[in-house]
Amino acid sequence: MPTPLALRPADECRYDAVSLGEIMLRLDPGELRIRTARAFEAWEGGGEYNVVRGLHRVFGLRTAAVTALVDNEIGHLIEQFILAGGVDTSLIRWVDFDGVGRTVRNGLNFTERGFGVRGAVGVSDRGHTAASQLRPGDIDWDHLFGEVGVRWLHTGGIFAALSESTAQTVIEAVTAAKRHGTVVSYDLNYRPSLWKAIGGQERAQQVNREIASSIDVMIGNEEDFTAALGFHVEGVDENLTDLEAASFGAMIDRAVQAYPNFRVVATTMRGVRSASRNDWAAVAWSRSDGLVESTKRDLEVFDRVGGGDSFASGLIYGLLSGAELETAVQLGAAHGAIAMTTPGDTSMATRREVVKLAGGGSARVDR
Repeated sequence: MPTPLALRPADECRYDAVSLGEIMLRLDPGELRIRTARAFEAWEGGGEYNVVRGLHRVFGLRTAAVTALVDNEIGHLIEQFILAGGVDTSLIRWVDFDGVGRTVRNGLNFTERGFGVRGAVGVSDRGHTAASQLRPGDIDWDHLFGEVGVRWLHTGGIFAALSESTAQTVIEAVTAAKRHGTVVSYDLNYRPSLWKAIGGQERAQQVNREIASSIDVMIGNEEDFTAALGFHVEGVDENLTDLEAASFGAMIDRAVQAYPNFRVVATTMRGVRSASRNDWAAVAWSRSDGLVESTKRDLEVFDRVGGGDSFASGLIYGLLSGAELETAVQLGAAHGAIAMTTPGDTSMATRREVVKLAGGGSARVDR
């Protein structure tokens, strides 16, 4: 059965996929704790950006990132990371630096990986960032989607939660994308810490419900659908340790009744035995395919941050390639699994590794 999406022809578009979201400088203490570190390794990362970075670096697609950065040395360090990942930086909005950072700055994300009984910890420092001040009218979406051409837009609930203006920017972007036939995916990515100062869960649901009406591919776990959209199904374990495809199917039934525009709904299924050992799988739904589930894996985790984003990029790659939903969800689950074996937000996998694992390949040595 073919892909459940109507896709714009590749030869009519400059980009296969574009992200809308904040890109931060990730500072990683390695094997130490944030509070005990004396040195940090620098990476780039951001929930929405990680997806298109994977689509280019791993799968070879043409991608770009819409974001805003401050025109200073930190902003250009982040730019260099983005360029190294092969993502087009021409859509970045550069904002003048005031010399101190009182009015605008670049976001920082301190992340320790966790191990065993000690969970991963993320400490964001992203107040007053350039990306959080993006507002409707800053980007000419009709030019981007209509004249330049974009097959797929990916954005998410992290960016929508940064400020009132970013929520409105997402709404403006997804509405314009739909006018021009661009497929839109959205990762709910509910973060209570981001919403608590701007209206909490009630405001999160108001914003996400408005955005949801323009989404083709909705991604999120049980907590996301419950907290960000207000759907709840009795008997589904909120920690996802016992979540099976059939259980999530009940959640999907409610979601697609409320939003018949959803063409695909997908989630990862993670059972956390410890910070370094997870049960890992994924499930996706479309009207034509019903529920399809990936292979379940007992996964040893090196760095879990970005695993869900890598799932999304594998899934999107499959759908953009015209693959059946079952193949796409296998690619997504495999990519997320491999990405969590290496440090940093972004994937170090190769397409060959992902396809091999998705097809049932083992971890035997390649020589």
